Amino acid sequence: MPSWSFGDSITRLAADGGVVVQPRMGMSQPDRMRAGLAAVQSAGAVTAGTITVDSYTRVGDHASARAALDGGGSLNGFPIVAHGPAVTRSVVDGIAGPDFPVQVRHGSADPRHVIAAALASGLDATEGGPVSYCLPYSRAPLALATHHWAQACESFAAARTAEFEPHLETFGGCMLGQLCPPALLVALSVLEGLFFRQHGLRSVSFSYAQQTHPEQDAEAALALSRLVAELLPDVQSHLVVYTYMGVFPKSESGALQLIADSALLAVRTGAARLIVKTTAEAFRIPTIEENVTALEYAASAAADVRPLPPPDDTGLYAQARSIVDAVCELSTDIGLALVAGFARGYLDVPYCLHPDNAGRTRGVVDASGRLLWQRIGSLPIGDSADLVTGRQLRSAELLDALSYIERTYDRLELAQ
Repeated sequence: MPSWSFGDSITRLAADGGVVVQPRMGMSQPDRMRAGLAAVQSAGAVTAGTITVDSYTRVGDHASARAALDGGGSLNGFPIVAHGPAVTRSVVDGIAGPDFPVQVRHGSADPRHVIAAALASGLDATEGGPVSYCLPYSRAPLALATHHWAQACESFAAARTAEFEPHLETFGGCMLGQLCPPALLVALSVLEGLFFRQHGLRSVSFSYAQQTHPEQDAEAALALSRLVAELLPDVQSHLVVYTYMGVFPKSESGALQLIADSALLAVRTGAARLIVKTTAEAFRIPTIEENVTALEYAASAAADVRPLPPPDDTGLYAQARSIVDAVCELSTDIGLALVAGFARGYLDVPYCLHPDNAGRTRGVVDASGRLLWQRIGSLPIGDSADLVTGRQLRSAELLDALSYIERTYDRLELAQ
């Protein structure tokens, strides 16, 4: 095991050099994966590395991943289980270290094999969560996902040594990427963090994905940090901001401006880490070179951020706290509380089609770009939510809302 940890490294790097920028990158061939990590390490920015797994590994189909490798095929990520720990160690050896921490990213509702493979390879950091990697990506029952995640967290925590501190990042603040009002994203991120802590993790990062309005995003990210300080003071933590996870601008100038705005959000809210997308996102999987260019651009944008006044308080903290408190009152076991919370509709993700999601909430983008509630179902925020009135969105209007960021930022190119 290494004599350093991901959480410690990120905290130190951010304190010394500002926001740590990190790509979403995974290649199936070990030499290409190593080349990608080396390029990110050598970028003109303070960086962290990523090994993103492939789709077969995400769903636990390791035999198909192995067959694809044996047949000379290319996968859309690194099959960490099929490759085995010796291969993964050869990929990160001499690259991963205290000045370049590496995280495994996967998207699995059952992460047990991925986490075991990461540990066997000497890697101490991954991400996800029992809700955020079940509802969007799986049809598995939420109760089963929480059971598998509990087992995975406990095995991860059991690997702790005096010099090795396993780290988990909740993906809850990125739920579905778009059209989920920020208060619920904040609540889900906090609840998954509470779940991680209950199952033994002491080093946790909390995610928030850039949405449709910069002031609202700043308010939400600051509310997330406030709740973490209040509810998880005994956990080593940092905030992670994601560049917008929805439909990306097609124009280069629009994509670059969106990336720059995510960097501004990260700096403004004290985030230690920024997950960066590229100008190729609207078209295909980015190349290594495009990832490096985006990282360097984001780091430069972050360095140029000027102080801004604090955002107005529109009640996001109060809504998120109400949701967290209501769910935690259902059970002292956070996993059972999450399952019960969805069953009662205290947690209900707009436009999510998973069978365990009630589907009675709706989010809308208003004329100013704020992401607001149109229907709250049984969410326990009735006293603090200002609902946008009107009929339910039709399919064309829903598609229009989903493309709001794309259209807004692509117009910037036309205006130049």
